[in-house]
Amino acid sequence: MATGTEPPATEDRPPGGGVHTPTRAAIRARHLRTDRWWLAPAATAAGLLAFVVYSTWRAFANADYYAAPYVSPFYSPCLAENCEPMRSGPNWELFGTWWGISPAIIILIFPLGFRLTCYYYRKAYYRGFWASPPACAVAEPHRKYTGETRFPLILQNVHRYFFYAALLVAGILSYDTVLAFRDEHYAWGHMGLGTLVFLANIALIWAYTLSCHSCRHIVGGKLKHFSRHPVRYRMWQLVGWLNARHMQLAWASLVSVALADFYVYLVASGVFDDPRFF
Repeated sequence: MATGTEPPATEDRPPGGGVHTPTRAAIRARHLRTDRWWLAPAATAAGLLAFVVYSTWRAFANADYYAAPYVSPFYSPCLAENCEPMRSGPNWELFGTWWGISPAIIILIFPLGFRLTCYYYRKAYYRGFWASPPACAVAEPHRKYTGETRFPLILQNVHRYFFYAALLVAGILSYDTVLAFRDEHYAWGHMGLGTLVFLANIALIWAYTLSCHSCRHIVGGKLKHFSRHPVRYRMWQLVGWLNARHMQLAWASLVSVALADFYVYLVASGVFDDPRFF
């Protein structure tokens, strides 16, 4: 019985692998969409590329990242001796004097590792950079699909471990936010515009971190009876509510951490003084 997928006898099967293998429907067109499906992956690629360029520049700059009482989230905590001394700040000189380049390189490994292995960001850069696939109902151009079963994509499985590191980083940034309620002379009881920037950033960082799929599994996974674990059930509901907004929180926290760093850069480089409310 004909299924409608067999090509006419006079039509050659399109060459190539992937969607053009003998076991797939014999359709010459790569897709039948008429909308501007490429806008979403293009915007995603542009946004992620802009952050990569900016964070790389700031990480290797090794300057203008501390203006009391604010420290850039890219440089906190300081794990080398070549950092600017931060009074009461997270100065943990674990790497000693042998580390000669920017200390931000040590720190960014963990939050970037968490984001690179994040389930949403996988979708974002798979579609935006690797076209795997570029959009729904649009075939990917690759001849063979192996998913995350081979190196290097199999390393995505370490996401749950980067989640633990992300919790530690979020805790340190929370400490930095508390320190932001000091003035430039380290006196408590003051709040500037930078304090609000830090508050917004840490709120989004925590919301994004807790909305992670790994967090949802840790909170409510392997439970057969929610009624026997009412506290974990409530926590699971909260994390599930955040998880439904994981994409929005991922982008919002990415923008907020860049803005927090840029604000510290502007103040530290003397572009303007931090406005004080009290």
